[in-house]
Amino acid sequence: MAETMILIPGRTTKQGVGLIESKFKKQYRVATTTVEVNVEDMARLGLKEGGKVKMRSADGVITVKCTGRKAEDLPPGILFIAYGPPTSKLMGKDTAASGMPLSKHLEVELERVN
Repeated sequence: MAETMILIPGRTTKQGVGLIESKFKKQYRVATTTVEVNVEDMARLGLKEGGKVKMRSADGVITVKCTGRKAEDLPPGILFIAYGPPTSKLMGKDTAASGMPLSKHLEVELERVN
């Protein structure tokens, strides 16, 4: 069963280092295809560390792996993932005249992939 959550894409050190090496190498791919989920949300939704989840926004859908974060690091209902090709699929074309797609506070449906 899908649950609506808020996705906040951002930059990370691992993603940055991976980007310097190559977008095609493992470090960058792992960083941009792993969503961080509050551990309490994971337990409630039956998600397992390293398990696959589907995220659907109004503009697209992606499947990525998930990893748990403690409640003090990531509040319930909030997801975090490093910017990359997958997150671009979730963003719309609206840039609010900035030239950069709106990427913060994306409403997504999260569900476990069996």
